[in-house]
Amino acid sequence: MTGEEIRKKAVKVALLLIVTLVVLCAGYITIVLNWSYSKGDRVGYVQKFSEKGWFCKTWEGELQMLPVPGALPEKFLFSVRDKALIKTLNSSMGKRVSLSYEQHKGIPTTCFGESEYFAVGARVLE
Repeated sequence: MTGEEIRKKAVKVALLLIVTLVVLCAGYITIVLNWSYSKGDRVGYVQKFSEKGWFCKTWEGELQMLPVPGALPEKFLFSVRDKALIKTLNSSMGKRVSLSYEQHKGIPTTCFGESEYFAVGARVLE
């Protein structure tokens, strides 16, 4: 083999490794964002809800939960990706809401949300 043939083969192997790595990373992110570790509901008051980030803008919220009257409130941090849900949550500020969420573990970056809890639904309670 000549030096030119070796170099061409090395470039092909390097490109194959890069493509394989990109496909594996994309597959991992797809699985992590679409498969939920847990699902549930939390009830409380949306205390804080805002769009955050320098480069990757995400909607982040804080639900203030009061477990028992007189007890210390607990904060539940969550992220939102659904535009319709963003409008619902903005209009429910200060009202008691039931927030449905999914937990996604292993998300590699905060570009998808700062929290591992993603709100998937909300309804105002009377």
